[in-house]
Amino acid sequence: MTIRVVVADDQELVRSGFAMILDVQEDIEVVAEAGDGAAAVAAVRRHSPDVALLDVRMPGTDGIEACRVISAESACRTVMLTTFDSDEYVYEALHAGASGFLLKDVRRDDLVHAVRVVAAGESLLAPSVARRLIEEYTAATARPAASVPAGAAARLDVLTARERETLLHLGRGLSNAEIAGALVVSEHTVKTHVGNVLAKLGLRDRIQAVICAYETGLIAAGTPSGE
Repeated sequence: MTIRVVVADDQELVRSGFAMILDVQEDIEVVAEAGDGAAAVAAVRRHSPDVALLDVRMPGTDGIEACRVISAESACRTVMLTTFDSDEYVYEALHAGASGFLLKDVRRDDLVHAVRVVAAGESLLAPSVARRLIEEYTAATARPAASVPAGAAARLDVLTARERETLLHLGRGLSNAEIAGALVVSEHTVKTHVGNVLAKLGLRDRIQAVICAYETGLIAAGTPSGE
């Protein structure tokens, strides 16, 4: 199966360089390039790719807003590209629906690997790292993550009690094996619960589950992982 990719960056040399690296892979095809966020959204709408590489900073519609629109409108998964490493941008990108975040000086092999991983439905950031990121970012910006908007918790009403427990453990960054140990069930059962949680809540991956656990008040910022 060929992985279809859109590459968006306002710097032509960067954009074409990434495109060339990916297009020579037997299992990857770059179906379009874009120079700004609006063009990236249009390209995704037109070509229905599997993965979109989006520069965070682009003129007009930036990469994070483009990611937000693409995630809301399609099944295309997004990887954010940037020249700097900032918790704020990482958090905002993940919150917008991104499945990964790469610096532009990423090695050729790591770029190709990232596209394949994201296309396979995985994320490039471990849930445990996402939890730490949320904790650090909300603390640094004085965001009351425990202050949940009215009605947000009701989103979890579609879950069974066991699925809610599973989401709680996902939010704490636990692996399937660790969740199995906590719930005293098999890893196969945990995989089923995780799949049900993602499907019922419309979440793309485990990273989105971590964010959801905080936004619905299931976990409050500052809660120790073991509680």
